[in-house]
Amino acid sequence: MDDKRNLIAAILLSVAILIGWNFVSAQFFPTPAKPDVTTTVAGANGSPATAPATQGQPSALPTATAPAAPATQVIRPVEAALAEGNRIPIATPALAGSINLVGARIDDITLTKYRQTIAKDSPPVRLFAPGGTKAAYFASIGWSAQGVAVPGPNTLWTASGSKLTPTTPVTLSWANGTGQTFRIEYSIDANYLITAKQTIANRGTAPVSASSFALLDRLGKPTDPHEQDSITIHVGPTGYLDGKSVFDTDYEDLEEAPNRTVRYNSAGWLGFTDKYWLAAVVPAKGERVTAAISSPAANNYQTLFARDFAQVAPGQQITTTSRIFAGAKEVEILETYQDKLGITRLSNAIDWGWFEFFAVPIFKLLHWLFLQVGNFGVAIMALTLIIRLLMFPIANRQFSSMAQMRVVQPKMKALQERFKDDKPKMQQELMKLYKDEKINPLAGCLPILIQIPIFYALYKVLMLAIEMRHQPFILWIKDLSAPDPLHILNLFGLLPFTPPSILAIGVLAVILGVTMWLQFRLNPAPADPVQQQVFKIMPWLFMFIMAPFAAGLLLYWITNNILSIAQQQWMYQKFPALKAQATT
Repeated sequence: MDDKRNLIAAILLSVAILIGWNFVSAQFFPTPAKPDVTTTVAGANGSPATAPATQGQPSALPTATAPAAPATQVIRPVEAALAEGNRIPIATPALAGSINLVGARIDDITLTKYRQTIAKDSPPVRLFAPGGTKAAYFASIGWSAQGVAVPGPNTLWTASGSKLTPTTPVTLSWANGTGQTFRIEYSIDANYLITAKQTIANRGTAPVSASSFALLDRLGKPTDPHEQDSITIHVGPTGYLDGKSVFDTDYEDLEEAPNRTVRYNSAGWLGFTDKYWLAAVVPAKGERVTAAISSPAANNYQTLFARDFAQVAPGQQITTTSRIFAGAKEVEILETYQDKLGITRLSNAIDWGWFEFFAVPIFKLLHWLFLQVGNFGVAIMALTLIIRLLMFPIANRQFSSMAQMRVVQPKMKALQERFKDDKPKMQQELMKLYKDEKINPLAGCLPILIQIPIFYALYKVLMLAIEMRHQPFILWIKDLSAPDPLHILNLFGLLPFTPPSILAIGVLAVILGVTMWLQFRLNPAPADPVQQQVFKIMPWLFMFIMAPFAAGLLLYWITNNILSIAQQQWMYQKFPALKAQATT
């Protein structure tokens, strides 16, 4: 009867863990339901049939003049919008696209190094798209002024060059007919940073009060399951604002904020972050600006910084400098911009989370290993080996403590029997026994506690680092950042259905369960019958729990299990008493 009760208790506990883990993992460890597919970064299924009338106008901060809102635009295909002409091509080793001379908008950016899917013929990822399209997402800079006309979203600019490249900047100019000339000198580096020098020259007879701004405008929020905001992965508005990195504002917050706007008194940079991509506007280092993140209209979002109004005397001009980041969140590039250009904490566009101090070194070591071996799967296995070697002294102490615990097991049982009716006295005598025998009962837990930040850091690396995206391992594993694509329940794809995530057991998950089962068999059996039953079920429970995770995480855990088995065999030779207890 006791055995049956123990078995029922173990099963109920296991079911509770399995059901509870679904909730915990959805909140803290979101996993993609299918291999990463990127269509357009800002595109959203179910986008409105018309674009907001005010899209592209600075709406969050006060302006000296309120330009008339253009008529509502009908949603068009991106190709149709780009075919209208009046464009200056952009070409760099990392980007392709164009500047729209109508409005001087940077509204056409594709990332040539990254593909939408793992298919060889997959098109590049599109980051920016023109206004009036379903995926409208663009950067714009401009001016506000008192008493004079300023360029707006419908202004047609004149270009001094025919193509923007790292070696050929382009200057756009426009005059308002009353003596004021506006110029934007665009330059671009070999990666993802565009620099815009904005100049207003006053050739009139009276001073002009003007302010310049830079903004990002985005139509729709991502609906792709890989691009959802969660407790551990921030997707949405972000930046270094009012002296701190902002990860706590999402699209819904903007819609619910007073006047649909969140204001800031200072900005190092601000923009929109996706899982792998970032668009941000950056004022000059140390420049005084005010900033806002807003939702000017339904399904429309904007980040903006503006400078204070300044007087431009007749015969004088004022030049300000803004930067626009539009690209992939590559760690080395973000850190270079942060360190060399003084863009404060730009590397925090990657939300490393609680263990940033640990996750970043893990990433850098893993990336270095990849550069040495040329395969991220092998690099993960090498990283696991390095971690196990570093933890070897701790594991050695763990096994030593376990051996000592087994040696004094008869004494512990005697104390438990002797003081079974006096729990406080029993605990006191057990503590005295531990002290006399120089045993630390918590030593066996230390490696497990250390594994928690390691696992979490590796999870963040595999889920967030663009360097891991679409990286293959061997055979059927084409993307280590996505779950194992081969599911046993549908006979590895032969049956035409996709199992639900809780039943999507792949080959790697089965290998994980088997290696954990072998590892548990080598461990000394716990004295408590319930614990024995739980340990028997635990490997197969973890097989279900870990199946939806990225293949790279499963590879790490499998490698760790195999190394643990080898280490346990070696340790049993060193501690024969422990092996004897394990086999009884």
